Amino acid sequence: MDNPVEEHVAPTPSAASSSALVPDAVPVGTPLPWPIVDADSTLLFASGTTLASPDERFFLFQHFQPQRGDLLDPDTPQSPATEFQQEPAGELTIKDMHLEIGALIGVRSQLGSGTPMHPCRIIGFAPNHALFVTSPLQQGRPLPLAPGENVELVAIASQAVFRFVCTVEAICRLPFDYMVLSRPGMIRRLRERKSIRVHAHLAVRFGIGETGDTYEGLGLAKGISALGMSLSASWTVGEVGERLRVAFRLKSADLDTQIETTAVIRNVQKGKAPSEPSTHGLELDQLDPAQQMAMKVFVFDRHEDVQYWSNGLK
Repeated sequence: MDNPVEEHVAPTPSAASSSALVPDAVPVGTPLPWPIVDADSTLLFASGTTLASPDERFFLFQHFQPQRGDLLDPDTPQSPATEFQQEPAGELTIKDMHLEIGALIGVRSQLGSGTPMHPCRIIGFAPNHALFVTSPLQQGRPLPLAPGENVELVAIASQAVFRFVCTVEAICRLPFDYMVLSRPGMIRRLRERKSIRVHAHLAVRFGIGETGDTYEGLGLAKGISALGMSLSASWTVGEVGERLRVAFRLKSADLDTQIETTAVIRNVQKGKAPSEPSTHGLELDQLDPAQQMAMKVFVFDRHEDVQYWSNGLK
């Protein structure tokens, strides 16, 4: 029997020459003949995935820029990250930050405002409140900093997220690579911490249940923390306590990590109307150390837009 959907999505001269998709070119209820990716090449739907409803297709085009993955130009330019404003400076001291040895912080040169933060750890404090930190790495090598250079730091401490400035006092190579930073100055409290998140716009593929190797749906992570996210989807994917498989890509100037893990639904806010998306608070509970680091670096890169999770999210 003839299938009108397949006839409708048959290649046309315009489709063959352009990777951009329009809603009518994406079938509902039948397997996709090609993968769908976002404008930055992030996979949204694998070839063979079936969109369950017109609402899911509407969600796809409302939040992303769908392209045919088999036609997308690999050299397509990407949109730059957005910078945000933080709260005004306050008169704070190093004691107000409650920093601890082993705390993860982000560092970048003050001359490179807008560039990504590079992670390192606090390994000690001097009596004059100078900081000893491991050397931050850039593409596997120590970040090229020099004594006398001012650096900007962000610390996700136990009480809040702080931003401050230090001067590099020494670069040490023995017994391992580390730096000595001056007493923090210009300390700003970005937000009180319950569990820190930043705004995001991440495509998240999800599958129902803890096991399986396919993903049935597509959602949008509008906010993300080091251990969780706020996931919007065109339908309610589960109830509180149920588990999902999720896959998403964290990408910035020095970061390109594919995360595949499981998540627990901690809260659900269903759409008020049948066509409105539902929002799910997810806790990512099986991240390995490399994935945890990638999540924290992603948060550091977007620290200007720090908020906090509500409803018990991590």
